[in-house]
Formats: sequence, structure tokens, C-alpha cells
Amino acid sequence: MKLVTTLRDGRSSVGALDGDRVVDLTAVAVRRRSANAAWFDDMLALIRAGAAGLDHARDLASAATEDETRPLTSVRPLAPVPRPEQIRCFAAFEEHGVRSAAAMLKVMASRAPVPIKAEAELRASGRFNIPKMWYERPLYYKGNRFSVVGTRCDIEWPSYSQVVDFELELGCVLGLQGKNITREQAGSHIFGYTVCNDLSARDAQSIEMQAPLGPAKGKDFDGGLAMGPCVVTADEFDRSEAVMIVRVNGEEWSRGHARDMHHTFEDMIRYVSDSETLYSGEMFLSGCVGGGSGMELGRYAQRGDTIELEIGGIGVLSNRIV
Repeated sequence: MKLVTTLRDGRSSVGALDGDRVVDLTAVAVRRRSANAAWFDDMLALIRAGAAGLDHARDLASAATEDETRPLTSVRPLAPVPRPEQIRCFAAFEEHGVRSAAAMLKVMASRAPVPIKAEAELRASGRFNIPKMWYERPLYYKGNRFSVVGTRCDIEWPSYSQVVDFELELGCVLGLQGKNITREQAGSHIFGYTVCNDLSARDAQSIEMQAPLGPAKGKDFDGGLAMGPCVVTADEFDRSEAVMIVRVNGEEWSRGHARDMHHTFEDMIRYVSDSETLYSGEMFLSGCVGGGSGMELGRYAQRGDTIELEIGGIGVLSNRIV
């Protein structure tokens, strides 16, 4: 099932996609006087309702009449989960790590008085090699849940940056709450998946990452995390078949695959839930797919460009940087 959050006449609602039309589940539940209408107050409420909520959503969607659906183009899409309970950003793709580290090394060397010498010294230092720890643990940092926007939303270029970059990532929405979850149990805790664009102010990031604290203003700005166009429920999405594509102004820039994740979401859930409760509506981001960022490709999006990120089985996330 493909679920969306939309805004119409100043009211947000949960909907189900049916081709290029959307069933307003929030309105239908109220109109049918459903005893469980509160499950459709927002996406977090539906996620917390668990399997019973999804079954009810399917019943409402299948029974909806023509006048209870409307064209998707007639509504304003929001992020499917407009304010996640928590966001954890991982780095699951080895290729991205290798290519982005090489690019960052060159950027830092270019600021030195003698760039060629600086590049050789930085390379010899080993600072830009992927550490052994990366292969052993699915490491992450906490993202900014207040910066989330949806597809077709313009993103304002942060004033302090001259180099803004996109990152194509697969987002995983957690369903069941749990603690000390085994890898075998982890799949049952996944509600669904979405497309994410984890934007970066690369010039700010390259300075901040010299301290071992993770990104700060390199990631934190309004609109810095776009997601959508929908959440596909876990039962209808096959990660092993998901092609990941970047297009800028309609031109394909790169193509990767979700199956290349070194750490799976099951690995992440097992690792993070060790002695820590995970809650319904949290989001885990895969990290950028190999070749899914401008930094790796040596070409960046410019002001006014439209970035389209597509994951097979989910859809296209489209945003313009203004």
C-alpha cells in the first residue's frame, strides 16, 4: 500500500494512492463514522495502530467511491511522515564512503598553499580511509526531524553556503515499538519505506567534520531533509529489486541499487535497540547510495535546479533548490 500525507483547504490528511489519484482516508473514515477514525488523524497515528490500522486503511481505500478520491495533482503533498519521532542517519553504502572521502580529501587539499603536497600528506595520513569500525557496526548520527519537507516543495538555499548537494537515500519507517530486538525479529518492526534527499551544505560540512562530532550546519537548515512522495508498506516493497536514480533537470546523473547496502535495516534495528527502546514512527536513513551525490560525481546542482530522486517501487521525490 502506498500512503501519503497531503494538505488541502488548510487541512492535512492521510491518503492512499490509487494510480494518479488519492483516497482521503481521513475524510472517508469520518464520513463512514468509523469507530477508529482517530487512526487516520495523521501518519504517526496510523503507524501506531499497527496491522489493524493498515487492514482498516485497505478496507476504506477499496470501498471508496469515485467522489471520495481526487487527482493527486489537486492536492499539496507533504512529507509522508511530516515530523518523525526520531531520525537516525546511517552510512550503509561502501561505495559512497570511498568516493565521498576521496572528494572531500581533494576539497581540503585545495585550500592549502600547496594543494598537491597537501593532498599527498592527507592521503598518507589515512584519515580518509574507511575505518575498520565502519564494517563492524552500522554507525549513525541523529538527524533534524524539524527540517523535513515533502515532494514538490521548494528548498531555500542556506545563506551561509556556496555548495549545496543532494544525497539519494532509502528511508525506513519503524512500526512496532521494541527493545533488544534480534535481527530475526527486526523485519516485523518495519512499517514501510520512502525516498529521502538528505541535503548537505558541503563547504560548511568540510570544515565542521574536522572535529569528531559529526555534521552540524552542514546538515541542519530548513528543508534539509526531503522525503516522499509516499511511504510504501513493507509488504509491498522488495529492497533487492530497488533501483535508485538521480536526475537533475530531467538529465540522469547516476544510478545505483538498494541491494548494495553493506548494513541492512535489520542490522541497524538490532544494533540501535540494544538496551534502547525504539518507537513507532522513528526513521532510519540508509545513507547515500554510491554515486548518489554531486560530490562523488564532481558536479553539483545549482540554484533553480530541480532534483528528482527515484527509487523503484516507491516513486519520484522532486524538489527545486531556490
